[in-house]
Amino acid sequence: MLKFILIAVGAIVLAFVLVKVVDKLLPSKAKPILTIVLWALIAYFGYETYQSIYEPIQFNKLKKKRYAQVIESLKDIRDAQLAHKTVTGKFAKDFDGLIKFIDTAEFTITQRRDSSVLDEEMTKRYQVDMFKDIVIIDTLGFEPVKDSLFKNSDRYKTMMNVPVGKTGETFKLEAGFLEQNGINIPVFEASVLKNVILHDQNRDLLVQENQVVSVDGVNGNALKVGSMEEVKTIGNWPKTYGDNE
Repeated sequence: MLKFILIAVGAIVLAFVLVKVVDKLLPSKAKPILTIVLWALIAYFGYETYQSIYEPIQFNKLKKKRYAQVIESLKDIRDAQLAHKTVTGKFAKDFDGLIKFIDTAEFTITQRRDSSVLDEEMTKRYQVDMFKDIVIIDTLGFEPVKDSLFKNSDRYKTMMNVPVGKTGETFKLEAGFLEQNGINIPVFEASVLKNVILHDQNRDLLVQENQVVSVDGVNGNALKVGSMEEVKTIGNWPKTYGDNE
């Protein structure tokens, strides 16, 4: 891009110099047409130079705005999946199951308290009352998952829809297990390609965005939360877009 800007600026300067030269050296009859052509070249390269600077700025503004909206949906999906795992021990494999879960499931509200009971084995051994500490978990009640996560909102019913970009697109949702040290650990991943979010933008700028490797950018060609290859539930966006954990 910088190379193009330098070339364009050089072309503008050259064209401007040629206009001055033409004005001094060419016959009067030939001046008007050539002068018009040269000024047209100056206007063209001036416009291209302006666009080469302005368009990336507008692209970044729009990108950040759209990413922020997508990330809010990914956070909702993550919250719903974590609730699903808390209640069922695993993540939902599709949005239909996840939405049905939110509509019907309840969190169990518990209270932990310390207590002690007679340790019969130790009492028998030492012929004196011996006690051992225990933790008692009392069930206090139940709370609908829907109320806990979404209050009075029903946005979870459309959280599968990508909120910006190409119309009608949905997030890709996967879930399963990873084996570590002989234990199957639940994992999930929700994602959407940048090409979907920014489908109507400049192709060259979109190619560059798909290749981003930066601490303050969204690395890779997609926005996502969770992973099917690692045990994690964080998003791949930087903190500037909000909490990714």
